[in-house]
Amino acid sequence: MDATILIVDDSPFIVDGLAALLTRKGYTPVSANGGDECLSILKTVTPDLILLDIMMEPMDGWETLEKIRENPATKDIPVLMFSAKKITPAEAREHSVNIDDFVSKPVSPAQLLDSIQRIFSRRSELSVKRLAAQDKGLDTAVIDEYTALHKNTEVDRNLLAVLRASSGMDIAGKEIPREDYDAIRDLEVKIYREERRLREIETQLEKMPGHNREN
Repeated sequence: MDATILIVDDSPFIVDGLAALLTRKGYTPVSANGGDECLSILKTVTPDLILLDIMMEPMDGWETLEKIRENPATKDIPVLMFSAKKITPAEAREHSVNIDDFVSKPVSPAQLLDSIQRIFSRRSELSVKRLAAQDKGLDTAVIDEYTALHKNTEVDRNLLAVLRASSGMDIAGKEIPREDYDAIRDLEVKIYREERRLREIETQLEKMPGHNREN
């Protein structure tokens, strides 16, 4: 595998356990005991993935994520968020575009490894899709939108499942706060629009003749 994964958590016990797991699976872990140390490490190390906890002090995971995305040198590194705290609908709505997946603690080793592999596989597949779209002569801006939509829809579907489960929306007779209900419905609408736009671009691609990239 030979991929470098930066683990960011303010619990040394969790960091050490995750580092041991990733090492056994052929990854190269790098440890950071908090957001500040994460940002410092990123000045000299460019990992293939960042595993970022939400509940940290003094800088929490969302603030750390924001700083990662603000930096041109780190903005494209995939970030897998994880936390013992349930992600709220408001957090999902605000941050979904900037993350590559989310898992809840306690997370089983199999679940975590599946999520990591899913992120790497998706990035590889999107590279192929980008090249195919370039071969077709699709506009660069549309290609960027196309690849972003593929990532966003997968992340949003996962977040939707997490939110529905944590809110109890699928339990008959259970009442949930109106704010949470509206946020979940907004996410469903967002997914619908993303999937519709994806179909539009894919239809456009199907109608375009291929180009020889060497010409």
